[in-house]
Amino acid sequence: MDGSLTFGRIFGIPLKLHISWFLILLLISGSLAMAYFPDQFPEWSPMSYWIVGLVTAILFFGSVLIHELGHSIIALRDGVPVQSITLFIFGGVAQIGREPDTAESEFRIAIAGPITSLALAAIFLIFGRVLGTIPEVSGSALYLGQINLILAVFNMLPGFPLDGGRVLRAILWKFGGNFRKATHWATSTGQAVAFLFIGLGVWLMFSGNFINGLWFAFIGWFLSNAAQHSYRQVLMRDMLAGVTARQLMVQQCQVVSPKIRLDELVDRHVLGDGQRCFFVAENEHMQGLLTLSKIKSVDRDNWRSVTTEEVMVPLDEVLSISPDEDAWNLLRLMDENDINQVPVMENDQLMGIITRDRLLHYIRTRSELGY
Repeated sequence: MDGSLTFGRIFGIPLKLHISWFLILLLISGSLAMAYFPDQFPEWSPMSYWIVGLVTAILFFGSVLIHELGHSIIALRDGVPVQSITLFIFGGVAQIGREPDTAESEFRIAIAGPITSLALAAIFLIFGRVLGTIPEVSGSALYLGQINLILAVFNMLPGFPLDGGRVLRAILWKFGGNFRKATHWATSTGQAVAFLFIGLGVWLMFSGNFINGLWFAFIGWFLSNAAQHSYRQVLMRDMLAGVTARQLMVQQCQVVSPKIRLDELVDRHVLGDGQRCFFVAENEHMQGLLTLSKIKSVDRDNWRSVTTEEVMVPLDEVLSISPDEDAWNLLRLMDENDINQVPVMENDQLMGIITRDRLLHYIRTRSELGY
C-alpha cells in the first residue's frame, strides 16, 4: 500500500487513503450523479444529483471503513495487532500485524466485517423508509442499504482472502487442526473464485458490456494475486518457525572509525571489500550504524568533507533485537520499518547482524531442499 496518506486514527489505528481511492471516489460519484439518481429521481436538479452523489460515495466509503473497523476491534480484543486501515480502489483493507493464534479467533475476526455491513444495511434501509418524504435523503440511504447488503454478501464468498475465505480457513483449521493445509485449501478456493470473476469479466466484455466486464476481470486478477501472496506468507512463516536470530546472524558489518571520510569508506570498503553496512565505533565503544542508503543520502560532491559519524544512525536510534528473537517476527519488523539490516544485541553487547538478504536466502534454501 505504498502511496497512501494518513488522515486520522481510531483506537490507535492509522487510517489511510491510497492514491487509487481518489479515482474510485470520482468514478462512483459520477456514476451516481449521471446514471443512478437521474434514473431513480428524474425530477431532481443537476446540482442535486452531484451533491447527493458525492455525499453518498463518501458515506459508502465510510461504510467500508466501519466494516474494516469491525474486523480491527475484534482483532485488538483477541490480542492481534492492527497496523493500519487503508481505503483504496477495491474498497478497504485492515492490515493486521500477524495471523490469529486460534481458529476461533480467525473466525471471529473474519465474520465481524460482514456482520457489521449487515447491521449498516439494516440501519440505512430503515432510515431510508422512515425519511421517504425527503427523497434526497431517502434515496441516498436506500442505495447505501443495498450496497452494504451487497458488500456483506460479496465478502462472504468462499474465496481467500475475502472474509468468506477466512471463515472457510477457520473452519478447516478448527476441524483439521493444520493451519497450513487449511490455508492451502482456502487459497485454492480463492483462486477458483478469482478465475470465475475473470471468466465472467471476459464474457461480459465480448457481450458488449466492456466496462463492467473489465471491472470484474480486474477484481478477479486482484483476488488471485492476493490469494497467492497470502499463501506465500504462510509458507514463509512455516519455514521460519522455531528459527531464532542467533541461528541467522552473521558478523557482516565491518567496524570503522567515526572520523573516516565517506569517499575513503566507499573506495576502500564498499567498492573494495563489498561491504554494505558498517558499525561506527571508537575505542571499542559502538556509536552507531551506517548503511548504503545513508551514504547515498549525501551528495557525492560532499563525500570528501563528510565523516561517518555525521551521517550514521546514532546507537540510541538503531532498532536492534535479541539473539532469541523469532525470525518470522524479525522479517515483519523489517517490513514494518522498511529496513534491510538489524543488529543483534545482548546486554548492550553487539553479537552480530541479520540482513534481509540473509533471511530470504535461508527461505530460498529451505524451499529448494523441500522442507
